[in-house]
Amino acid sequence: SVLSRYENQITILSDYLEEFPETDEPVWILGRQHHLNTDKSKLLLDISARLWFTYRRKFSPIGGTGPSSDAGWGCMLRCGQMMLAQALICRHLGRDWQWEKHKKQPEEYHRILRCFLDRKDCCYSIHQMAQMGVGEGKSIGEWFGPNTVAQVLKKLALFDEWNSLAVYVSMDNTVVIEDIKKMCWSPAQSSGVAHSSAHLHRSALGQNRNTAGLCPGWKPLLLIIPLRLGINHINPVYIDAFKECFKMPQSLGALGGKPNNAYYFIGFLGNELIYLDPHTTQSFVDSEENGTVDDESFHCQQAPHRMKIMNLDPSVALGFFCKEECDFDNWCSLVQKEILKQQSLRMFELVQKHPPHWPPFIPPTKPEVTTTGAELIESTDKLFEMEEEFEILSV
Repeated sequence: SVLSRYENQITILSDYLEEFPETDEPVWILGRQHHLNTDKSKLLLDISARLWFTYRRKFSPIGGTGPSSDAGWGCMLRCGQMMLAQALICRHLGRDWQWEKHKKQPEEYHRILRCFLDRKDCCYSIHQMAQMGVGEGKSIGEWFGPNTVAQVLKKLALFDEWNSLAVYVSMDNTVVIEDIKKMCWSPAQSSGVAHSSAHLHRSALGQNRNTAGLCPGWKPLLLIIPLRLGINHINPVYIDAFKECFKMPQSLGALGGKPNNAYYFIGFLGNELIYLDPHTTQSFVDSEENGTVDDESFHCQQAPHRMKIMNLDPSVALGFFCKEECDFDNWCSLVQKEILKQQSLRMFELVQKHPPHWPPFIPPTKPEVTTTGAELIESTDKLFEMEEEFEILSV
């Protein structure tokens, strides 16, 4: 009955959202600055261009017998999808790409969107994420925290050769430059290992895998930094540094919200955070025969939500995308200048060398399996076998 109540709960954003206030203060959205008094329309277009993932209903049951809707429990998974989707948009289309209603979009856009459709054969679907979460100690239908969704994305990305992302999730509030460069410059995998997930990508993306992802060179970096910015409430000392992260050109925003209510934060105005809210239940959408997706429900076309920063739960995860090594080097410089300038209570640490007391860093690689990634995680037994392989590789 609780799930049914959530499934029937449709949130109409325009019913209770106030317009942006009249102010001369700039609005920052994922590394871009907007001014309300001169380019409000550009601001709203920038926000609506972000892929918006919400609760869905009437998709095929997860695991064959599980829930057919994620209403009431999947909000953090949807927020993780939104952050990852923004990384893929930056990777293939660029940060300044814009979406317009009824306008024809490039094939890369539809291919990105197909990665997230609510089907078990789509590489970042709610099905894949929920089942991979079992290995993180989360039952299907259980709410995720920011760190859990980050770990799930890191593992699923190993099966995604088209996007070919290196996903680094920081430990102990520490980002290690040496480890990231080792991971992003790691040699291409052999074709024999790569073959293990080829079928997953053909079925999930509707095309043969793109072998460009196997070329040597810098792998585009998705950097996720899980943080605890206080005990029960966010510590005010972190607010300025937290806001600075949204100004960086590499910004993918932040995952967080309130207890059991996750939001995808994409920017700020003054001391208010701007976010996309997944708590709207929509019907399942599948791709068309020609591979395109009816995408109108994947873009929030109303004014976005805002909340005071001090109301934020202290458990968050920051996201950044660095397509090239120079982007990462620039990010490191910005962190040194803007985040680490405060000597006390730093939000996180950025260090050059791998800490000697940590276990050696080994870049994660895809498990050598003879089945597809989609089939692999349909079995709980196989999932735990794969989890053990991942644990070995991550040590």
